[in-house]
Amino acid sequence: MSFNQEFGQRLFALRKANKHVQKDLAEMLGVSMAHISDMENGRRATTLEKLAQICVFYNISADYLLGLTDNLRPLVHNQKEDVS
Repeated sequence: MSFNQEFGQRLFALRKANKHVQKDLAEMLGVSMAHISDMENGRRATTLEKLAQICVFYNISADYLLGLTDNLRPLVHNQKEDVS
C-alpha cells in the first residue's frame, strides 16, 4: 500500500469516526470536497500546513496519519506550568 493510500484510509476513518462529512473537513482546510475525496482515495497528497491543521482539528498525532504508528494518540502540547 502506498503512503498516500494509507494516509487517505486513515483520514477517511478518522473523519467518519467523528461523524464529519467531506464538506466539514474541506471548509476547515479551505479546499474543495473533491480535494478531500482525492486525499482519501490516495490520489492526492497534502501540505505540511494542512497536515498540521488536520491534526489539530481531530486532536491526533501526525504519526498516526502518516502511518508511523497504529496507536491513535492525541496531540501533546508542551506547556510550561506556572510554578509561582
